[in-house]
Amino acid sequence: MYPIVERDSALRPFEKDINLRMDNYYRTRRTLVGDGRLSDFANAHEYYGFHHTDDGWVYREWAPAADALYLSGEFNNWEATATPMNPIGGGSWELRLPEGTLRDGMRVKTVVRNGGTLSWHIPLYAKRVIQDQQSFEWICEVWDPRTPYAWTDAGFVPDQHLYIYESHIGMATEEYRVGTYREFADNVLPRVQDLGYNTIQLMAVMEHPYYGSFGYQVSNFFAASSRFGYPEDLKYLVNKAHALGIAVLLDVVHSHAVKNTVEGINRFDGTETQFFRPGKAGDHPAWDTKCFNYGKNEVIHFLLSNLKFWMTEYHFDGFRFDGVTSMLYHDHGLGAAFSNLRMYFSMNTDTEAITYLQLANDLIREVNPYGISIAEDMSGMPGMTVKVAEGGLGFDYRLAMGLPDMWIRLIREKKDEDWNLDYIWHELTARMAATIAYVESHDQALVGDQTIMFRLAEAHMYTDMDKICHNEVIDRAMALHKMLRLVTCAAGGNGYLNFMGNEFGHPEWIDFPREGNGWDHKYCRRQWSLSENGYLKYGQLNLFDRDMIHTCRKYDILADGTAHLLLVSQNDHMLAFERNGLVFVFNFDPVRVHENYTIPVKRGCDHEVLFTTDDECYGGFGNIGHERHAAQIPGRSGPALKLLLPPRTAMVLRPVE
Repeated sequence: MYPIVERDSALRPFEKDINLRMDNYYRTRRTLVGDGRLSDFANAHEYYGFHHTDDGWVYREWAPAADALYLSGEFNNWEATATPMNPIGGGSWELRLPEGTLRDGMRVKTVVRNGGTLSWHIPLYAKRVIQDQQSFEWICEVWDPRTPYAWTDAGFVPDQHLYIYESHIGMATEEYRVGTYREFADNVLPRVQDLGYNTIQLMAVMEHPYYGSFGYQVSNFFAASSRFGYPEDLKYLVNKAHALGIAVLLDVVHSHAVKNTVEGINRFDGTETQFFRPGKAGDHPAWDTKCFNYGKNEVIHFLLSNLKFWMTEYHFDGFRFDGVTSMLYHDHGLGAAFSNLRMYFSMNTDTEAITYLQLANDLIREVNPYGISIAEDMSGMPGMTVKVAEGGLGFDYRLAMGLPDMWIRLIREKKDEDWNLDYIWHELTARMAATIAYVESHDQALVGDQTIMFRLAEAHMYTDMDKICHNEVIDRAMALHKMLRLVTCAAGGNGYLNFMGNEFGHPEWIDFPREGNGWDHKYCRRQWSLSENGYLKYGQLNLFDRDMIHTCRKYDILADGTAHLLLVSQNDHMLAFERNGLVFVFNFDPVRVHENYTIPVKRGCDHEVLFTTDDECYGGFGNIGHERHAAQIPGRSGPALKLLLPPRTAMVLRPVE
């Protein structure tokens, strides 16, 4: 019996299913590496693709169904079949060229003959892919610099407890254009460090032909998006992040791939089954993309090598795996409620995908013992963050995707006075896995949705965010924006995430330049100046977020795996809890002031106020003092504090022995 079953009696009826999963895992691992290491196996990128040799270049591809392969490009005036590749067995092809034939930056494509048809493709292991500005055609540029990048981050280790700043390089500039890796490194990383976040999660780095896909329809798995600069520019970003003490995670997309055949890997060898499942199983019905065949060893080789490549070539510290729910179920979890455990152990479960994810997590720890993996899974698959050897999938965290949904439902459907604090506390703390909590990510900021601040303030954001302006709508929006972030960060998980700009209530939505908006960048940028000009309330929200993150890190609240409830009163709309010594108190009531309100605490000593959401520097009214509060024993079993809490306010206190 695996420990996952020993620890959770509810899984006992499914012990055979878990044993089957583990048998599949061990059998696949033995087939791939025997008793060896996955990190010695996942080296496809070192063999395939373009590489310098002592006397020139070697180029290799895997295309098992192809009848012939050719390399065409600037070096041979784009002659389709003038430079044939040689079959070398196992479906692989090789071409050796003398020094001077190719050079870094030279444009090429692979030509594949299948039957009587010739088709043009981007090489599978291309490291740099660009879009020609005249023809708009996507083309590979040969890229294998002889001089390695001068890394200075030896010995960097990510912080144990993650505060993640989710980021998109292209929209990180305030100008009406696409930003660059170096601009992000020089302009945004210092902001991230100042705010206190110790990790960035980079979206849309893997090359994708459609900018508006947010990077989730990948075409070239080994190419860092050229929209943002050169490979060395991305290395500069990661190196600088590490120098600032910031870990870097890649938003990796191994759940599906873009359908495109010229730009992507689909039908590279002339068949749809080289990487993907045959027939309808290979087509994602909701995303119009291709679904990988995780039961094919060559596909596992490609994907595992891809993970190792990003960790070794670019020094990424780990990954946020996109679309894990889609991977885990043959129906991709579409429309499923996952209301009982049996739904996780059925014919609908893709056990081959489970095996791949277990292998992926094993590989990450082999390459970097401090490597981080986060699953985007909305299904709540049991064992998601349980170690593989114990019967789990091996992730460090899963995203707490239900929390932003909860906040949006409450704001949209309930009056403030009808918020159920027992329900909120349960949703924040009843978790079966280590989770990354968040109020909103990029998902809640896209066109068709609204950021939390915009949902709270609506059109008043355009007219009433001046510091000297107070009205009921903005005052409520400011108060709840701070309270929701504080309670989620302090109680909602084992880590915390924020999408860039949302810390200061960035206005409006995200809309990528497209034909429907005249290719406008107006909504695809970050207006940092709103938080910096000194006369708008955005700066107050920014300061609050900064102090919140710094306080949580200074007192290492995440070292305590969960928050401990001190008080919840639906009648008074009061919530109080303790985490690693800090006391967090919330008055969610929209109108009532609670004076001398009794809050039980664990320690019978003075408590000092570290900060409150009502502090004037954060856009509050300054009605809560920062004096010390002596713990009293007012005829009850334990110590307690007597506190003043105005409506829609929260405070953080520290016991002083």
